[in-house]
Amino acid sequence: MIVDLPDTTTSKVSKEIVAMREKGGVVTLGRVLTLVVDTEPDFVEEAIAAANEASREHPCRIIVLAGGSPADQTRLDAEIRVGGDAGASEVIVLYRHGELAGESVSLVSALLLPDAPIVVWWPHGVPGDPAQTPLGCIAHRRITDAATEPDPKRALLALGQAYADGDTDLSWTRLTNWRIQLAAVLDEAGADPVTAVTVAGASDSASTFLLAAWLKHALKVPVKIIEGEPGTGIGSVVFERDGGNVELFRPDQITAYLTQPGQPEQQISLPRRNLRDCLAEELRRLDPDEVYGEVLTQGLAACLSQEGATA
Repeated sequence: MIVDLPDTTTSKVSKEIVAMREKGGVVTLGRVLTLVVDTEPDFVEEAIAAANEASREHPCRIIVLAGGSPADQTRLDAEIRVGGDAGASEVIVLYRHGELAGESVSLVSALLLPDAPIVVWWPHGVPGDPAQTPLGCIAHRRITDAATEPDPKRALLALGQAYADGDTDLSWTRLTNWRIQLAAVLDEAGADPVTAVTVAGASDSASTFLLAAWLKHALKVPVKIIEGEPGTGIGSVVFERDGGNVELFRPDQITAYLTQPGQPEQQISLPRRNLRDCLAEELRRLDPDEVYGEVLTQGLAACLSQEGATA
């Protein structure tokens, strides 16, 4: 069910939620957090779809702030979505116009769940300093997505400069399965240490740069980045060892092939992760991701400034 509230206030929105709860049994019991989504009108439905799916694992109240033009007449339009239109959550969409276009905290403060953690997600448009934005200041976790930026590499470097505990980026979350597979390979390597690494991936893949930075930070060896065709994601990782190279190669964004000296080639399912899965993973934890912080603030700069990275 979707209830439209044109030219309204957050007080009226809050009262309408209470009225709907009393009439139809819409409840907030079991909501584990408030997810605030700050996005543009063109991306509202995409963000809601991903948040709704993630909410089936993490029931929450979803507040979507859709930015408008400061030149418009000042008003606030709202939607309340419950039931089949809201997954395991209740969704409040606030369309800001005019002087309200830049407002954030004042609009959401009356709609936050009491005593529940707050997670802020920017699906498009990475803030220069997420922790210092008005929404970031009240959040326990702050989720960005450098992959949506015109220059993901520059966006990641900026995030590294401004990093604070509680920050994370979905480009890092998309690496989870790659990191699991590569960690297993390194465990099997045993006494034959890695002497150098080559990471190949799309020139617009923020995850490629973070993967290279993670390996640089973890292994303390030279890491070369080969940037390929945009839109293809991560392509391969090669570990150079005295006993022979190990390669994890993904030619089709679905299946990867692992080759190691003296062993038959292994076929591994390694599809690109969707937005819902990445968001759900990030909502599982509210503590700082220390590994991500170290990779972003230490490994990334060392990796990208290293001689041998090629365009």
